[in-house]
Amino acid sequence: MEKYRKTNLKITPQRLALLQYLDGNKSHPSAEQIYTEIKKKFPMTSFATVYKNLEALRKKGHIKELTIDPARRRYDPNIKYHHHLICQNCGKIVDIHFDFQLNIPDEQKDSFDIVGNHIEFYGICPACREGRERNNQN
Repeated sequence: MEKYRKTNLKITPQRLALLQYLDGNKSHPSAEQIYTEIKKKFPMTSFATVYKNLEALRKKGHIKELTIDPARRRYDPNIKYHHHLICQNCGKIVDIHFDFQLNIPDEQKDSFDIVGNHIEFYGICPACREGRERNNQN
C-alpha cells in the first residue's frame, strides 16, 4: 500500500485494484482488458473510471501508454527505457531490454536534437508458430 501512495493520487478501492493489477504485469493490457479484470472485483466500476485512472497514472509518469496496437491503446507499468517485440499473429508483446546504438545521418535528422527512441520488432511468437506448424501437418 505504501508504494501506491507515491503516486500522489488519492487511493480509492478501484484505483488500488488497478494499481495492483498493473503491478508487475508484463502483458501490456489494453484499457478494455484492465476494465474486465477490475469489474470482477468491483462490478459497479465503469469503463470511464478505469480510463480516467489510467490517464491520471500516465500523466504522473507511473505508466506508459503504448500506441503499438492500431486497434487499441495498451499500457505498460514498466516505465524504464525498453523496446518491444510484437507477435503479428496474436498481438503478444514482449519487452526488449537492450540499448541499440543508432546513428541517424545529419541530413535525415532535419535539424532535430534526438532525445530518445522506441523500437518495435515484429515476428511470430512460439505459441503461434507451433499452432501454424500443427495446422500445416494436418
